[in-house]
Amino acid sequence: MDELESVAEEIRSCKKCKLWLYRKNAVPGEGNEKAQIMFIGEAPGENEDLEGKPFVGAAGKLLTKLINEILGLNRADVFITNIVKCRPPNNRDPEPDEIEACSPYLDRQIEIIQPKIIVTLGRHSTSYLFQKMGRRMDSIGKVRGKFYQWNYKNDYIILVFPTYHPAAALYNPQLKKVLEEDFRKIKGSISSKTVTLDNFLYGSGDKGKESNRNSSK
Repeated sequence: MDELESVAEEIRSCKKCKLWLYRKNAVPGEGNEKAQIMFIGEAPGENEDLEGKPFVGAAGKLLTKLINEILGLNRADVFITNIVKCRPPNNRDPEPDEIEACSPYLDRQIEIIQPKIIVTLGRHSTSYLFQKMGRRMDSIGKVRGKFYQWNYKNDYIILVFPTYHPAAALYNPQLKKVLEEDFRKIKGSISSKTVTLDNFLYGSGDKGKESNRNSSK
């Protein structure tokens, strides 16, 4: 069993917060264990709880379309997860104690995968990552659409890119254009000289050092 699957097994049997009482399935996340890009949402919804997979409902279909049509990637090329791995009742926002209990799993996933880019979907995952980075987040609307450098464990640079959660675009169609614009910015980054598409998809042997070199150019 590899490290990522070991974390997933822990998540599936986790009882560290009250959400385990309501779940049908925990949702560890899925995708490429060597992904260069990682998407982090807030929590599973009803469909995700039923299937045990992230972003499989309407918001997930939109996310998949953005990944396929704008980034030119497949879901299998990236890693998709949430900050909280079990569905909150009635799809309410995750509570602080639930985030505190569950976030170490996310921390371990980031450490194992070592992505070059993390896309935070919505305010909860953005707020959590900004806290880790020592940054203040006023609102998702003010920080979205920009790359922020995270000096991960003083070892290498991860680019953090906040944007709206795809579910927000389902309720407010105007935000769909904003999401598309943001994904085009991500596409521009992975297609740039600093992160070539081949490098992005297949890595370079030493992801941390390569990321650091790329970020310094």
